[in-house]
Amino acid sequence: MSQRERLFLVFFLSAGILSLPNWVCAQSNTDLPDSPSQVARYKHRNDPGGDREVTWRSLPKDLLHDQKDIWWVFPGQLAKGHYWVPTLAVTGGTAGLIVADPHVMPYFRTHARNLDDINDVFDPLITSAEVVALPVSLMIAGYARHDSYQVGTALLAGEAYADSAVVDLAMKAITRRKRPNDVLPGAPFTDTFFNGGKSPFKGSSFPSGHAAGVFSVATVTACRYHNHRWVPWVAYGFATAISFSRVTTSAHFPSDIFVGAVLGYTITRYEVLRPR
Repeated sequence: MSQRERLFLVFFLSAGILSLPNWVCAQSNTDLPDSPSQVARYKHRNDPGGDREVTWRSLPKDLLHDQKDIWWVFPGQLAKGHYWVPTLAVTGGTAGLIVADPHVMPYFRTHARNLDDINDVFDPLITSAEVVALPVSLMIAGYARHDSYQVGTALLAGEAYADSAVVDLAMKAITRRKRPNDVLPGAPFTDTFFNGGKSPFKGSSFPSGHAAGVFSVATVTACRYHNHRWVPWVAYGFATAISFSRVTTSAHFPSDIFVGAVLGYTITRYEVLRPR
């Protein structure tokens, strides 16, 4: 590992921004609904985030509230000694993957032709469209069925996606990691941090925006509809397939995917879906 990557690991371990507080979603409302308008809420009362209400009008304020918690409240809690166990677990796992990245990526470069058919299905534009299509479909169906819970789920998915994107882009701008497909043929996959392009949108690999986005949407869907046992399996299976495709296409390192998935899940599960 190069000196630059060692310095990055020190920075990463001290930053402590990958794991949000382990807030528990309230699930204590066991009262029966008093009117037909409360039936939808009663039906999902045990869902994490089932009591979380959001509207188009409240969305901007909710996003600002989320970002304040992510960038201000959580670091303050860390400084007070809280949540160090999950934070160190995530950072330790990420550090191990960063060390393993240079040894893993040559395999995918060597076998790229064998994965052409699979990679064509997971083209970046196609996968981005698929991720966006889920909340859009929920919203259209919700308005068509006059289902406020379904519309709220779509809005929460959009909120989670936006929150994850903000953190993802901030980390990209700082780390500026070179993408695997930018490494010249025959060159080692080392010394990649702080060597990427100037743009955090295209030239920075760490973390994966696709993984963060798809896991944020999947977590909203899985949590809000977990009473349907097949929904979490489909949602997280879909998220895993899209995230892994970013490695097979040499767009990201495994550590990029891991951190993106952690961001998408934790921001959504412990911030966006937290009762207000």
